[in-house]
Amino acid sequence: MDYVETSGGKWELVIGLEIHAQIISNSKLFSSAPTRFGAAPNENVSFVDAALPGVLPVINSFCVDQAIKTGLGLNGCINLVSSFDRKNYFYPDLPQGYQISQYKHPLVSGGYVEIEKADGSRRKINLERIHMEQDAGKSIHDQSATKSFIDLNRAGVGLMEIVTKPDMRSAEETSVFLRKLRSILRYLGACDGNMEEGSMRADLNISLRRPGGELGIRAEIKNVNSIKFLAAAVAFETARQIEILESGGKVDQETRLFDSATGETRPMRSKEDAQDYRYFPEPDLPPLVLDPARVEAIRRTIPELPDAKAERLRRDYDLSHYDAAVIASEKEIADYYEESLKHANADDKDMAKTLSNWLLGDLFALLNKHGKSIVDSHISPKNLAELISLIKTDVISGKMAKDVLEIMWENRRRPADVVEEKGWRQITSSDEIEAVLRKVLEEHMDKVAEYRGGKEKLFGFFIGQAMQKTQGKANPATLNEILRKLLNE
Repeated sequence: MDYVETSGGKWELVIGLEIHAQIISNSKLFSSAPTRFGAAPNENVSFVDAALPGVLPVINSFCVDQAIKTGLGLNGCINLVSSFDRKNYFYPDLPQGYQISQYKHPLVSGGYVEIEKADGSRRKINLERIHMEQDAGKSIHDQSATKSFIDLNRAGVGLMEIVTKPDMRSAEETSVFLRKLRSILRYLGACDGNMEEGSMRADLNISLRRPGGELGIRAEIKNVNSIKFLAAAVAFETARQIEILESGGKVDQETRLFDSATGETRPMRSKEDAQDYRYFPEPDLPPLVLDPARVEAIRRTIPELPDAKAERLRRDYDLSHYDAAVIASEKEIADYYEESLKHANADDKDMAKTLSNWLLGDLFALLNKHGKSIVDSHISPKNLAELISLIKTDVISGKMAKDVLEIMWENRRRPADVVEEKGWRQITSSDEIEAVLRKVLEEHMDKVAEYRGGKEKLFGFFIGQAMQKTQGKANPATLNEILRKLLNE
């Protein structure tokens, strides 16, 4: 169990999350307005989103399917009857003055996400529920010193609110959970997880208690939009609450904001309870009644998810636990790797492991250097597979391949074309390599005598001289084998 230990004793963190995940859909939850990110302000707004008198919401069936798929992918129970409620609250950027959400009867109950921590330990983070609701618009405060502006493009976009139980006990567990959840949602195609665009946001509920004691009073930190900021918010809020409690004070139940510039949380408002929202059933929407056959049909569309994919990669290709986990952690990385395997000899486990090493090592280094993601790679999966094939068939050495990879990145060219143009094809002829080595030894007879007298470190000197004469093109294994034979004559 993770504890925070101070001069005042041990404290146990109790953390729960409420994740707002925008549903991938071409139209909003209750209107036909588009959901395209980056549109001009108030371009994606229908009469329903603007709450004009007399308009009525109509449920988007595809959004419902996406939420069902998410519930199944997160091991939840799909409730065949759920309903919508009005959550009354002053929203300056939601014209109707209330949010259509699900309160007492959510679409999904329960579920869990299994996480793996840095020390290899695994545990389940249990979910309370997943419900659907509409997003609010966006208030803009930095375009005028005296006015605020409202952009309703986001108003009415479908959200899934994924509520965990208070099962997390550290910043690490919270970060690992959110990263894993984001990965699963992206595999499912239910949410793109782009936290920087606001399509996935997390509210953090955190409290402290003595180990095994009663739950403490929690503070809620709203709308944290990155995993890095989430960990920073946990660290600051932990220290803040400990200072209050150990000085004899009482933590206020309140909503706070995380300031990414200072790394601090600050008060926003006192925390509301459910009764403050004056929930009541949404009169314009009937209960959502699902056919079990619909749920089962969606269940059959669930793709292979990260944990299952990592296990298959370990089983089928003998990848290490770490390599398989990294490849499977992001759908785009896994897709790239498996596309590369299609162009390689996938039955050759050594080939698959070498491909993994180059992907996670040299190619990732290039991506980091140029600030690119795998989907923006200048090197296609097919060309990476061809490069590895050139190494495996002794056309080029692994060292030469690094130079080829750099040129492939710069010019987006096939590796074979680069090798031919540069004249880098490896020398594999035993006779040719032996001739070069005999010349090297003849030129350095004094060092040959020293080597035979016990100065074995000179072996590397002879290798270097031979590589210099062949411009680095001699096959290393053949070179080593023949040199050892000649020196032992």
